[in-house]
Amino acid sequence: MNEGYSRVDILSNICQIAYPYFTDMPPAIDLRLLRYFLAVAEEGHLTRAAQRIGIQQPPLSQQIRLLEKELGVTLFNRLPRGMELTESGTALLADARLILAQVDSTVASVRRIAQGKMGRIAVGFTESASLHPFVPSVIRAFRAAAPDVALTVEETNTNELVEAVRKRQLDLAFVRSPVGDASGIVMETVLEEDMVAALPSAHALAGGARSKSIALAALADESFIMTRRPSGPGLYDTLIAACRAAGFSPRVTQEARKNLSTLSLVAAGLGVAVVPASMMHVNAEGVRYLRINDAPGLKAPLHLAYRDGEHGGALGLMIDEARRLSAKKPRRNEA
Repeated sequence: MNEGYSRVDILSNICQIAYPYFTDMPPAIDLRLLRYFLAVAEEGHLTRAAQRIGIQQPPLSQQIRLLEKELGVTLFNRLPRGMELTESGTALLADARLILAQVDSTVASVRRIAQGKMGRIAVGFTESASLHPFVPSVIRAFRAAAPDVALTVEETNTNELVEAVRKRQLDLAFVRSPVGDASGIVMETVLEEDMVAALPSAHALAGGARSKSIALAALADESFIMTRRPSGPGLYDTLIAACRAAGFSPRVTQEARKNLSTLSLVAAGLGVAVVPASMMHVNAEGVRYLRINDAPGLKAPLHLAYRDGEHGGALGLMIDEARRLSAKKPRRNEA
């Protein structure tokens, strides 16, 4: 909704709501006339009605006569002590109240939708994004701010999420770095987190209880377990580049569709993996996490993906909540 519209503009634009109540009502009747009529009917006096509405008495009297002319009936008997409803006026009064109440309700609903407090929103996220505490915190904050908005969620990989946003199947997605065509889509970075090594607990490089970190180069001879590139192209390419910068190309012996499956394979002793630090929140038995101390550029970003030029209503409210919470979080070294 254009925020520049006045309340009167909105009422005029939706005055068709009133038509079913009056089979003979001309389309040109302004809803303001019904409001003026209601004020006079309830006050029983032009002066008091004019004060209530905030206009002068002569213009109000003219507007009431205009309404009577449009309807072709006399609505009031003009008496020395005030204004008395005629039979036609009495018949109009109940319907006028109903019409104006419906209009006010509609205007309130439209405004709540524009403010993001009503309506629907469809949100997607990748598996690794959903495991970061930031994503559920945004959803919780949004639900608290807009409990009447119908929210649907979907989980899939980054490329499919971006395409769903483009096709208007989703309004917003929490994704990692995409590849391919992201034209027409805003990719707004809300945070970056480190990536960590995940090793079998019994692995020689897992170290003792005091061991907290490892060099990426130390994994050069290890079997790597990675998520399939179509499932997480951004993180896949980032890791390959970091390994090459460390002087080796990873020997990928297993691929999994999801990070959780990757951790299961690590726990089974089939190799090592490098995953976003937020995966450390997953208490995977048989897996030891170590921070990587020689690859400062090895980061896993988290983006908001939404259509360019569209950020109003419930979508705008969720984006605002994400930005607000992002500002409270460090962009690096998150666990």
